[in-house]
Amino acid sequence: MSPAAFRRFSLLTLIFVLVVILWGAYVRASGSGAGCGSHWPLCNGQVVPRAPAAATVIEFTHRLTSGLALVLILGQLVLAFRIFPRRHPVRRAAVASAAFILSEALIGAGLVLFEKVAGDKSVARAAWTASHLTNTFALVASVVLTGWFATHRQRDSEPPRALYLGLLAGLGGALFVGVSGAIAALGDTLFPVRSFAEGWSQDLSPTAHLFVRLRVLHPLLAVTVGTGLLVVTGTLVLRAQSRGVRATATVAAALVLAQLLAGLVNLALLAPIPTQVLHLLLADLLWIALVRLAATLRWGV
Repeated sequence: MSPAAFRRFSLLTLIFVLVVILWGAYVRASGSGAGCGSHWPLCNGQVVPRAPAAATVIEFTHRLTSGLALVLILGQLVLAFRIFPRRHPVRRAAVASAAFILSEALIGAGLVLFEKVAGDKSVARAAWTASHLTNTFALVASVVLTGWFATHRQRDSEPPRALYLGLLAGLGGALFVGVSGAIAALGDTLFPVRSFAEGWSQDLSPTAHLFVRLRVLHPLLAVTVGTGLLVVTGTLVLRAQSRGVRATATVAAALVLAQLLAGLVNLALLAPIPTQVLHLLLADLLWIALVRLAATLRWGV
C-alpha cells in the first residue's frame, strides 16, 4: 500500500469513528445504554440477543460498530508499521490511536458493568462521562494526526508564538467545553423539560440536581471559549503567510460560528435528539479542524 492509499484508509477510519461517536450519543439520548443489561462483552448474557427490544438493538448495534472501529484502527496500526520507517511520526500516532480505542472500549465496559447508563443519576456518572469524552477527543486527534503525518510536511516559517500558544489554549478550552456539554446533554436526557421557562426554573433552583445546575455553565463556557477561538483563528486568517494555514483557520472559524448557532437552536428547541447529535457532530468537526490547524502551525503544510 502506498502512502496515498494509507491516507485514504485513515480518512475512512476517521469517518467511521465519527459515525460510532454519533451513534453512541443516540444511545445515551434515547436511554438505550442499558439495552444489553449489565453484561459486557455479551449482550444480556448472549453473543447475539434473541428477540431483542428496541433499546437492545440500539445498544448492540453500537457495540458492533465500536468493534469494527477497533478492527480498522488496529489495521491502520499494522499498515503504519509496514509502510513507514522507524521513528516516523505516523507510527507514533497510530500507536496512540490503538491505545485510545482500547481505553475507549474499557471505559464503555465500565459504564455498563458499573451501571452508569440509562437512568443512573449519580455524580459518579458525570466523572465517567467526562473521562469518556476526553478519551474520545484524544482518539479522534490521534486518528487525524495518523493520516496527517502520512503526507510530507515542511514548515516554511516559525509560527507566531503567541498565536500558537493561544491556539493550544483554545484546544484545551474546547475540550473543557466538550466535557461540560456532555454533562449538560446528560442532564437534558435525565431531566427533560416541556418549556424554556420550566428549564430555566430548574437550572436556577438551589435544590436542583447537579446535572441540571451545570446546564447553565455550558453555554457560558461555549461563548467564552468560542470568542477566544474566533480571535485566534481570525488573526491567522488575516496575518498568516501560508495559504494552508489561512484555509484551515477559515474552516475552524466557520465551525465555531456554526457550533454556537447550533447550540442556540438546541437550547431553544429543548434539546431534541436530532439537534443533540448535530451539535456533537459540529463539536467533533471543530475539534478536527483545530487539531489540524495546530499541527499545521507546528509541523508545516
